[in-house]
Amino acid sequence: MDWFQEIDGYCERLTPAYWAEPINAVTNAAFLVAAFIMWRRVRGQGMPLAMMLVVILAAIGVGSFLFHTHAQVWSAMADVVPILLFILVYIFAINRDVWHMNLLPAALLAALFIPYAVATVPLFQFVPGLGGSAAYAPVPLLILTYAYLLRNRVPDTARGLATGAVILIASITFRALDDPICAHVPLGTHFMWHILNAVMLGWMIEVYRRHMTRVPQP
Repeated sequence: MDWFQEIDGYCERLTPAYWAEPINAVTNAAFLVAAFIMWRRVRGQGMPLAMMLVVILAAIGVGSFLFHTHAQVWSAMADVVPILLFILVYIFAINRDVWHMNLLPAALLAALFIPYAVATVPLFQFVPGLGGSAAYAPVPLLILTYAYLLRNRVPDTARGLATGAVILIASITFRALDDPICAHVPLGTHFMWHILNAVMLGWMIEVYRRHMTRVPQP
């Protein structure tokens, strides 16, 4: 693998230059803002998983910034690995603290996200216009599934999860539109993926925080 191979995957990028995607690069600050807000909300509340999610949220912003400035294979990995880590830790947190699973089952079920994604991404690739964004489509489906299953057990938390899924669907839509409308909108729409994702990820941490403060833990 050539770790320094150039990647040109977004409407805004026209050259390999460092600042070829200024809007896509700068809007990653939204992740850092969301992380700072949520850090202030969860600190001192005895929620180590929430704090871990906050740190990963900040890492997502840094990794995405590196990708939209360097745009090479190594920076693409810096972009996607923290996103995957956030998903796995969040599923584990919900399994353990909302479903009240023991440690091992909670971890094993979280790990099943990977084969679930491998199995479902090819199906989402058949959706017209979704393109490369099909890689993210299994996530809102899984969140909505959790929300549905939790609707009677913890309705407030379930509604919060469903809200996060709706925001993510909107975010994926903007990501998918980046290339098709590029001829008419040279700036593209990928920057909205950053802004809405920052809102969504911060909100998902808030949903978990509210659950932990509202529902007595065993």
